Amino acid sequence: MTDEAIETARRDIEATSDLLERAMKLSGLVTTLFQERGFSLVVVGGSAVEFYTEGGYMSGDIDFCRRSLKAIPLRLAMDIMQRLGGKSLGRNWLVCGVYVDFLGLLESETTLPNRELITPYGKVYILPPELALVERIIFAESSAECLPSARQMMAAALKDATFDWTEARRLADLPDFKVLPQLERMRSELSDDR
Repeated sequence: MTDEAIETARRDIEATSDLLERAMKLSGLVTTLFQERGFSLVVVGGSAVEFYTEGGYMSGDIDFCRRSLKAIPLRLAMDIMQRLGGKSLGRNWLVCGVYVDFLGLLESETTLPNRELITPYGKVYILPPELALVERIIFAESSAECLPSARQMMAAALKDATFDWTEARRLADLPDFKVLPQLERMRSELSDDR
C-alpha cells in the first residue's frame, strides 16, 4: 500500500464511530501491511470473540498472532505501526484509538481453518470459533469476568450454521482444556433460553 492509501485508510478508520467496525477496518489494514512484508496474522483471544459476537462482547483491543515460525522483526513491526500513526507501548500499540497487541506465534489445537473476514482494507483471518469458544469457557472457570464473554460466544456459536460442534466437543475434552461438561451445560442452558 502506498503512503497515500494508508493515510486515507487511517483517516477513515479514525472517523468510524462504531467501535466494532473500527476494529474490523483496522484489523484489515494491519493484516494487509504485514502480509505485504511476508507475515500472515490471525486475530485471536477476546478480539476474535468480539468479531464472532458482532460486538456483543467488546475486548477493547485487537490481539494478533503470527502464523509462521519466523518471528516478526521488531524494527519491521515498528516501521509498519509508525506508518499507521501508532504510538508504541512496547510491543503493544495505540492506533486510531484502538490498542493493538502482537502476541507471538499462533498456538492452535484445531485443524479447522481460520475464518476469513473481508474488510475495506483487506482480508482478516480469525481463530476458528470452536477454539475461541473453548478458550472462553476455560477462562470463565478461573475468572467470573470471563463468563459473560463465554456465554456471548456460545450464543454466537448456536446461531452459526457452520459451527462444528463435533470439533468443539473434541477440543473441550482435550487434556489441555478439560471443559467438556461445562461446554455441554452452557450449550444446554443457552439452547433452552432461545
